[in-house]
This record gives sequence, structure tokens and C-alpha cells, in this order.
Amino acid sequence: MNLDFSDEQKQLRDQIRRFLSEKCPSSAVRAILEGPESYDKALYRGLAEMGVLGAAIPEEFGGSGLTHLELCVVAEELGRALAPVPVSSSIYLAAEFLIQAGTSKQKELWLPKLAAGEAIGTFALSEGQGRTTPARISAKVEGGKLTGVKFPVADGDVADFAVVAARDEKGKVSLYLVELAAAGVRRETLESIDPTRGQARLVFDRAPAELLGAKGDGWHIASQVRDRAAVLMAFEQLGGADRALEMARDYALERMAFGRPIGSFQGIKHILADMYVSATLARSNCYYGAWALVSGAAELPVAAATARVSATTAFQHCAKNNIQVHGGMGFTWAFDCHLFYRRSNALALALGSQSTWETLLIERMSAGNAETAA
Repeated sequence: MNLDFSDEQKQLRDQIRRFLSEKCPSSAVRAILEGPESYDKALYRGLAEMGVLGAAIPEEFGGSGLTHLELCVVAEELGRALAPVPVSSSIYLAAEFLIQAGTSKQKELWLPKLAAGEAIGTFALSEGQGRTTPARISAKVEGGKLTGVKFPVADGDVADFAVVAARDEKGKVSLYLVELAAAGVRRETLESIDPTRGQARLVFDRAPAELLGAKGDGWHIASQVRDRAAVLMAFEQLGGADRALEMARDYALERMAFGRPIGSFQGIKHILADMYVSATLARSNCYYGAWALVSGAAELPVAAATARVSATTAFQHCAKNNIQVHGGMGFTWAFDCHLFYRRSNALALALGSQSTWETLLIERMSAGNAETAA
């Protein structure tokens, strides 16, 4: 088992890193944070032109025809740069739902637009705080019309369509594709710790809804797609953790106190060492998740939860301690430390909270052990 990227994939990583260093410096992230725009449209268009958005979308539907390994490479670099673009909602989730469960017509309509950056999609699952389970879904569809409320919905303020989990006429959870510009849809932008990744409340009042996948199979499909998205999200978190660690290391080497770099003091060394360990552990689990994702291995549910838990822990740990290494300056608006802290906390809640994924990991490992024992 080769748990490393190929030379071609490493070249892709270098190419994307150069592009993002030029087009997405921290000033570009701050422009979205402090400005009226919800995301960086020029950057998103540039990623589409590079073929990045269509990396895992089949060529017949306008994609680049690569694999999810390349998409993992892309995700890590987007995380390093804190790119303020709706890639996770559109590509990790919406595109995956269409690929996994969409009809030929649905794929032909939306996948080329997603790959070209001409449309944005999202997934509307949660209906408030707490772990989302099938029993907690109250949105319903009757006669092709959706009624209910979903929040928070990532990038729901800018998305063109949403894949919505709702109950069908028989009370089973199914998935529906809803155009958000249609009658009967109202959006409310929500405040969050990281305004560079928008959140919205979507209110549906008999909005037109088109079935996606088989009726009653919504929770099963959603679980599969969330696991796949969890691996990609973990790579974003890994990229952010690595960059926060690098920032702390570089500052520790250049900041002088008592005539010597602060990195020479034992207390700072311990902080940096702990950050390195957490990021390295996350990388190991992310690579395992990537292998399971691309190979279609039966271990994917456990691998996805493991990658998600370790990457969330690593990013939050590194972002927090990056501020500590910078000392009093790290808490100021002038330094970029808070950008990573904001994003680490925002991603920690995406696709479900840390405790949700920890519970899933325990449940899945326990189920696997029970099968082995039997």
C-alpha cells in the first residue's frame, strides 16, 4: 500500500500553491472578511479555469476526469490559503450527490456548471443545533412541493441550488434538488465566526422540489456522500494546520527576546513540538482516508471519521497555539493568526461537530468489532 501522492500529483500541488500564493494572499481573505462579498468570485473563476473544480467530475459532464486523490491535493492547498470560495459545498457535496444519485438529466444540467464555476450548490441537512438524525428531520415534500426550514446551510446565501434532506409522502427521508431562486424559497444570512465562509437559513414554503435518487434512500445516500466529503474536508483542515504551524515556527525563529530567538526557549519548543505531532497524526489519518476514498474500500466509514476527528483536533490545536506563540501581537487584528482561528472553528462544525464524528467513529468501530467477533 503506497500512502503517498505521485510525482504528478505533487506537481499539481505545487502549481495550485503558486496560483493561490499569487491570487489568494491574506489580503484577499481579509477583503472578503471585511467587505460586502460572500466569496472571492475572481478566485473561484480562476480555479474553474484551471480545471480544479472539475477534478473529480467525469469528463462527459465537463470535468477534468481526474480522481479524488487530485481533489484531496486541491483541498489541502485551499485549506493552507484559507481560500474564501464555496468549493466544499459545491464540489465535495453537491457534485458528489449528483454523481452518486443524479439522473442523466440532472447531471447534464448541473455538473458542467459546477465544473465551470457557473453555478454553486450546497447540501441542506441540519434543522438546528445538535446531532442530525433521521428522526430529527421535519422538512417534508408533498406533491413535489417542499416545506420546512434548514439551518445552518453552508454557502446557502449564494448557492443556486440545494440538495435537501426531507421526508417524502410515506415519511421516509429522501433527497430533493431545489433551485433556490424559485418561488417559495427565502434565505436569511446568518452571522458566524468566519464570514469568509457564508452560512444561511433556508425557509421553504411549498417550493418546487425534484427527487434526487431513490425514494426513501436519502439517509443512506447522504451518509455515503458525507463520508466522502469528510475526507476532503479533513485535507482542508490539514492544510490549515500545517500553515498555522509554519507561521508559528517562522515567528519563533525571528522574534527576539533577551538577545535570542524565542524559539530557543523550552516553553516555545514544547508548543511547536505538540503542534507538529498533532498535524503529523492528522496527515497519517488523512492519507488513510484518501486511500479508502479512492479505492472504494469497506474501511471508508471508519477512515473518514478518523481523518475528520484528527484533522479537526489538529487544526484547532495549531490555530490556537499559533496565537500563543505570537504572544500579545497574535491577538491583534493586524496579524493573520485570527484568520486561521476563525476558519478552524468554522470547519470544526461543518458536516457535523467534533462530538458527532467522535460518536460515529465509536459506533462504526464497535460495529466492526462485533462483526469480527461474530
